[in-house]
Amino acid sequence: MRYLSGLIAALILGVTVRVIWAQHRPTSDLSEASLEDLMNIKVTSVPKKQEKLGKAAAAVYVISQEEIRRSGATNIPDLLRMAPGLEVAQITSNTWAITARGFNGRFANKLLVLIDGRTVYDPAFSGVYWDAQDLVLEDIERVEVIRDPGATVWGANAVNGVVNIITKDSKETQGGLLTGDRRSRLWR
Repeated sequence: MRYLSGLIAALILGVTVRVIWAQHRPTSDLSEASLEDLMNIKVTSVPKKQEKLGKAAAAVYVISQEEIRRSGATNIPDLLRMAPGLEVAQITSNTWAITARGFNGRFANKLLVLIDGRTVYDPAFSGVYWDAQDLVLEDIERVEVIRDPGATVWGANAVNGVVNIITKDSKETQGGLLTGDRRSRLWR
C-alpha cells in the first residue's frame, strides 16, 4: 500500500511538472514562433538601420541565440553552415572559404563580414581570416545573413552579401565561462 501511494504521488508530480513546463516555453525559439512574430523580428539590412524582418528589402536569414546554443557549433564558420545560401568549406585545419552565391575559393573576398557593425576584412589575406575571429559563441545574440546583391549599399566586399554578427550587451556577458567538449577533449 505504501509503495502504491508513493507511485501515485510521483506520477501526479511528474504530470504536473510536464504541464507547467509546457506552458512556459521560451519565446526565443524562432522555429516555433508564429508568422506574425517572425515578421516583427528586428534586423539590420539594406538601409543599415534596424527594421522589421517583414519590411526588409533583401533576402535575410537570422540565426537566433537559441539556434546558436542548440547547433553544437564550436566556431563561427561552423555556425554559418546553418544559413541557407552560404557556402562554407574548410580548406585546411585553420583555413576556411566562406561565400554566397557560388563564388567560393580560398581568397573569396566578395562577402562582407561585420561584428557589431565593424568589418573584419583583412587586406593582407584578401578576405576574412576566420581563425583570428576569437569570438565566444555564447556571446553572440544573433547572426544576420543578407545573401543579396542589394547588400552592395554596405560598401566594399559586399557584392555577394553581408554577414552581420551581433553580440550581446556587455552587461549580459560579465563573468567567467568554462566549456568542455568530450569528443575532442577541448577545454576552454
